[in-house]
Order: sequence, then C-alpha cells, then structure tokens
Amino acid sequence: MKSGLFGFLFGMWILIIIGGGIVVTLLGPISISGFGELNWFIASVIKAIIALVLVVIWILILSKLKNWIFKKEIKL
Repeated sequence: MKSGLFGFLFGMWILIIIGGGIVVTLLGPISISGFGELNWFIASVIKAIIALVLVVIWILILSKLKNWIFKKEIKL
C-alpha cells in the first residue's frame, strides 16, 4: 500500500512542478495589444482561463492516477 501512496504523491509533485513551469514560461509572457487601456485586463482574463483549464486537467489526471493505484492495491 505504501508504494501506491508514494507513487501518487510523486505523480502529484511532478504535475505541480510541470504546471508551475508551464505557467511561468508560457503564460507569463502573454500580452495583448490593440484594446487600449483594456490590454492588461484581457491578457489577465486569458491567463486565468488557461490556468483554470490546467488545474481541471491536473485534477482529472490525479483522480485517474488515484483510482488506478487503489484498484491495483485492492486486487492484491
């Protein structure tokens, strides 16, 4: 049981590190121009939507990983 739990925690930390890298390197430099004073607001909304989508994807991946680990442990 411990190996499954440690695998889940390892997967969780890997996803956190990858997600942080994606947010800093890809989302950080996004800028929008052509909307006057609303440039920063539109860029922030786009960044927030992408970040929320990433969070949902990460939660789904962790849920699938958790279910796979615990189903494997129950069969043993």
